[in-house]
Amino acid sequence: MKNIILSCETRKKGSVNTEYTDAAEAGLEVSFGNFEDVGINEVSVSVRNTGDSDFCGIIKISVTACSDDPGFFMPGYMYGRNTAEKPSSGRKAFPRIKSDLSGMPESDFFMTRADRLAVPVSLVYENDEVWGIAAAPYRKESDKIKFCGFSCSMQEKGKASAGYTLGYENAPWLFVQTATVLDRTIPGDEESFFLPAGGEVTFSVWIYHYKGKDEIAVYKAIEHAYSVFHESPRQIAGMTPQKAVAMLKEAIRDNAWLEDEKMYSGFVFDTPEGHTYNKIGSLTWTNGLAVVTPMLMAADRDDDEKTRTQCLAFLDKILKGAYNKASGLLYDAVDGERWSVRGWWYDGMHSGGHSGYLNGQAVYYILKAYETEDQTRGEKHAEWLDLVRPVIAKLNSIKNTDNEYPFSMSETTGAGLEYDSMGGAWCLAATALFAVITGDKSYFEGMKLSESRYYDAYVKHAQCYGGPLDTDKAVDDEGILAYIRAVRIMHEMTDEDIYLEHMSYALRYEASFKLCYNTPVQVKPLSSVGWSSCGGSITSTANPHIHPMSSSVIGEMFYYTAHCDDPYITSVLQDTVGWSLQTFNVKEKEYDFGLSGWMSERFCFCQGLLTEKYPDGTPASTWFALMPWASASIIEGLLAAF
Repeated sequence: MKNIILSCETRKKGSVNTEYTDAAEAGLEVSFGNFEDVGINEVSVSVRNTGDSDFCGIIKISVTACSDDPGFFMPGYMYGRNTAEKPSSGRKAFPRIKSDLSGMPESDFFMTRADRLAVPVSLVYENDEVWGIAAAPYRKESDKIKFCGFSCSMQEKGKASAGYTLGYENAPWLFVQTATVLDRTIPGDEESFFLPAGGEVTFSVWIYHYKGKDEIAVYKAIEHAYSVFHESPRQIAGMTPQKAVAMLKEAIRDNAWLEDEKMYSGFVFDTPEGHTYNKIGSLTWTNGLAVVTPMLMAADRDDDEKTRTQCLAFLDKILKGAYNKASGLLYDAVDGERWSVRGWWYDGMHSGGHSGYLNGQAVYYILKAYETEDQTRGEKHAEWLDLVRPVIAKLNSIKNTDNEYPFSMSETTGAGLEYDSMGGAWCLAATALFAVITGDKSYFEGMKLSESRYYDAYVKHAQCYGGPLDTDKAVDDEGILAYIRAVRIMHEMTDEDIYLEHMSYALRYEASFKLCYNTPVQVKPLSSVGWSSCGGSITSTANPHIHPMSSSVIGEMFYYTAHCDDPYITSVLQDTVGWSLQTFNVKEKEYDFGLSGWMSERFCFCQGLLTEKYPDGTPASTWFALMPWASASIIEGLLAAF
C-alpha cells in the first residue's frame, strides 16, 4: 500500500498569488486526529489561529500519495481524466485533467465549489488502490451558508492528491456551461473562510485508503460518503406516483400537442398572448418517441383515449416518412413532413449522419409502444414490427470488430462512421427487447459480445461517454441508462447472475451522478419553492445541471432490488422516486412559470448553467418552459411505482 500524507495549505483573501502555502505561514496550527493508514477513517481536524491577526481565505486539506498514472473521481464532475487522454475537438469546454497541458479546458488540477459534486468526496485511483477525502459540503454560520470545496491535483511530479477546502475556489476556471467558462478570481468574502485571531475550528473529514480491483473500487468510498451525508428529498402532502403521472400527462396532452404537425412541441412557453412553441421535431431523445411512448403507456393504463390518439398519430407519422431506404435506418429529425438527419444537434457532431443513440432509442421505444398496446389492449401493431425489423438487422450488421454499435452512420449507405461511445448501447437495448417480443434469438450471441464490450470498455472503468449528442463525448449519465435497460432484459432472458452483477455497477455509476443531499440552492425559483436536489442526477461533466432522464429507469431499479438485497441501491431508488414527485408545478406558476403539471428539463442546483434570466435580468435556476420529454421521463419511471 502507498504511504498517504495529510497536509494543510492556505491562500488568503485578496491574494493575487495563486499558490497555496503551508498553513503555518498564515499563523495557523493544524492537527489531525489519530487514524489508521488503511481503511475508512473519520478524522478530527483542528485548525487554530495562533497569529495576532484574523485569518480570512481558503484552507485546503490534501490527501497525497506517490503516483505515476492516476485517475480522479469527483462524482458528477470528474471521472478518471474526463477523457483528457483522447483528442479534443476544441469545441466543447469541460474539465479535463492532464499533466501535458495545451490550454483551457485542460489543467493539472481542478478546484470547485462543493455543491458542484453529487456526493461530497474526492478520490484518486491507481493500480488497484484508492485514496481520498470526504467532508461536509457547506457550513452554516449565523444562518448564512458558507460553501466548502473539493479539489484534485497532479501538479506535483510523481504525486497525486485529493483535497477539501474550507472556503472554496473555482480554479483554474468556473465552467458555467461549455460556452461560458470564467477565469479564476481572487478570493473575496463570499469564497473565504474566516477564523479570528486566537480562534479555533474543529471539523471531521473521512479519509479513504484501500485496495480494490478496477476503477469500480471507488464506489465503496462513494457509497460510504452517501451514508454520511444523505438527506431525503422533500415530500409534498398528498402527492403519489398515480397523481404525479396524471398531472404530468394531462399537462402535455392539453398544452403541447401540435395537431397540424402530429407531434408534441419540444418547448411550450406560457405568455400573456397565449402559448408559443419551439418545436424541435425529433425522432426521439429530446422530443418524439421519448415523449410519445411514456404518454402511450400512461394512456393505456388509464384508458385516456385523447392521449392515445395523439401518440398513435405520431407513430403513424414515423411509419409514413421516417424510414430511409438508402441507409436502412430511421431519420433522426422532422420539420413538418420532412424527415432528415439534421436535428438541432447536427452542427455539434464530428461526422454527421444518423445517430446510433437516436436510432437505437427509437426502436426501443417503438417496441415498448408495441408491448404496452399488446399487454393492456390486446392490440398487435404488426406494422411497427415490420418497420423496426430491418433497422435492427442494419444496426447489428454495422457493429465494429470490438462488437460496439456505431455512434453515427452514413445517411446514404448506413455504414458506421464513428464508434467509441456508450450511445450505441441503445442499439443493444433495442435488440434485446426485439428478441423478447418477437422470440427471434438470432442476434443473441452478438448481444452477449456487445454487452461485454460496453462493460469492459466503459462501465468497469467508471467512465462512460458518448451518450448525448451535444457534449462532444464528455463523460455523462445518459448512455448508462440504455445499458441498464439492456442488462435488465438480458437477465430476464437468461437468469444469469453476471447481468445482475453488471447491473449493480451500472446503477452505482448512475448513482454517482445523483445528488445524495439537498444543496442549499441560492437562486430562484428553486431556492424559494423548497425544491430538493437529492435524487436528481447531473446530466454530464459538461452540462452541470439536473435533468430528469435518470428517473426513466425507476422500473429497472425496482427489478434489480427485487432480485438483490442491496440497501444502498434501495435507498437511491427511494431518492429517485421522491425527487420525481416534487420537481414540477403542483400549482400554477409555482416555479414562476406555467400551469399545473408543467415542468422543464433544467434544474440548476449549483453555479452551473445559470444562463436563464428573469425579465429584470436576474439569474433563474430553471428554464421557464414546459418540456414534454422531461415530464415523460418522470412518467415512464413512476409508472413502475404503482
